[in-house]
Amino acid sequence: MANAPDTPAAPAPTLWNSLVKPAVVLVLICAIVGFLLGSVDNLTLPTITANREARAWATYNALIPEATDFEALSCDVPGVTALMEADDDLGYAVIAQSKGYSSQVPMAVAFDDEGTIANVIGMDNTETPGLGTKVQLPDFTDQFLGRAAEPLTIDDIDAVTGATISSKAALAAVNEAIEAYRSAAGEAPAAAATSTEKGAA
Repeated sequence: MANAPDTPAAPAPTLWNSLVKPAVVLVLICAIVGFLLGSVDNLTLPTITANREARAWATYNALIPEATDFEALSCDVPGVTALMEADDDLGYAVIAQSKGYSSQVPMAVAFDDEGTIANVIGMDNTETPGLGTKVQLPDFTDQFLGRAAEPLTIDDIDAVTGATISSKAALAAVNEAIEAYRSAAGEAPAAAATSTEKGAA
């Protein structure tokens, strides 16, 4: 019986095929994906920025509906993300936030021209649903209305039952807004309020 012809041996892989080529292909793929992602970011960033600004202006207008324009003021109070002066001496709109149980708790506060808290809006947060999120509701925010722009303690308000940490964060944000207002209005910094509360979580 005749022997089968020998099968030619497969050529040994070259350095290019085994190492360099896959690396080059991977780099090219990463570069293309990075370029595409960057292009998408560049395309969507103006829309995202515009939407964020629109939401902010909607908040200012909700705080002081009589105002037709607002001027942004500089502010170095920790936690304050916006300090706006309304036209026609209608007051100030301030947005501030403080760390709660699981997220930042932002509050929007309006002060009239006499230094009284005229409006408070609890902005969206991701605190515990049904507990910490209740600091957004009028049942909580309305208790600040009509108060002078003086620091408050947890003793001065009714905290949300079962959400003391979130309530304290909302209160801290309001106090930051008060500090920002006093600075903008040229008033002396107020002394920190002292709480008599003990052992609250």
